[in-house]
Amino acid sequence: MKTVVLGSGSWGTALAQTLCDNGQDVIVYGVNEEEVNDINDNHKNAKYFKDVELNKNLKATTDLSVVKDADVILLAVPTIAIEPICREIDPLLTKKVIVVNVAKGFNPKTNERLSEVIRRCISKDHLSSVVSLIGPSHAEEVVIRQLTSIDAISLNNEDAIKIQNLFSNKYMRIYTGNDEIGSELGAAIKNVMAIASGILSGLGYGDNTRAALITRGLQEMIRYGTYFGGKEETFIGLTGVGDLIVTCTSVHSRNFEAGYQIGKENTVENFLKNNKKTVEGVRTAQIVHEVAKKNGIDMPICEEVFEILYGGKEPKDCANDLMIRKLKAEF
Repeated sequence: MKTVVLGSGSWGTALAQTLCDNGQDVIVYGVNEEEVNDINDNHKNAKYFKDVELNKNLKATTDLSVVKDADVILLAVPTIAIEPICREIDPLLTKKVIVVNVAKGFNPKTNERLSEVIRRCISKDHLSSVVSLIGPSHAEEVVIRQLTSIDAISLNNEDAIKIQNLFSNKYMRIYTGNDEIGSELGAAIKNVMAIASGILSGLGYGDNTRAALITRGLQEMIRYGTYFGGKEETFIGLTGVGDLIVTCTSVHSRNFEAGYQIGKENTVENFLKNNKKTVEGVRTAQIVHEVAKKNGIDMPICEEVFEILYGGKEPKDCANDLMIRKLKAEF
């Protein structure tokens, strides 16, 4: 099967190399000529992986028409780009493809889950199914072949198994699942929790605080996800607590890094003014706030992150307010 990876950033490059390691037919599409040339000429993507030498068989292109004969298309682009790139490739496709999405979040205009966006923007004649490839993983570790386990989540079990077999090897283990709602919601909301975790670390709080944040954050993910039809057991798996742990504790997490800066300065002002990275949790916090408020879902941690990002509240005040809420039983 031929796979086209759309996106020459860190995650697209790392996953494309995994396919190369597996002897698969794969090519990376990117809009940045420097990144594409670096992959082709130097077997590197130095912008993201300074000292890493990539599989020499990995190739890249700036020609989007490469998708026309693909069997699998992997979307490794920011959440905000999912809809436009799907609309752009749809008329280029000549047969049904499996679309694999690795972005985590919501459509910023419609609040849709990303699998819903893909199904809306790619015609039925061109789409076999959507598979979400998500779980506790950072590109910086996958690209150096660190042991990693993630999920291939799809409503089409046959296609999920195809993706499982396509990517699995001695350092990448893929499980399958069919709880699209729970998995996608968990993978999105954990980015908000990672911002909260970074904020607390920036404020100087330690392990006790982070453990409480992760545990109570998981409860918010379960509460939100099951409200919309997700399965509770999904949240104790790789796309739930697994993804939550790695994103809330890792120096590779952009969301944690953003939160840390905000907490360290006890203000969001400099982050919002100077940030140039994709930090998905920022948009997700606003969407979760709006949806939770509309539906009466109790999300205190997400609410405090929203108040910091959009309401101008000082991080130290949010931490205090979470602690002095009305006392109650844990479950």
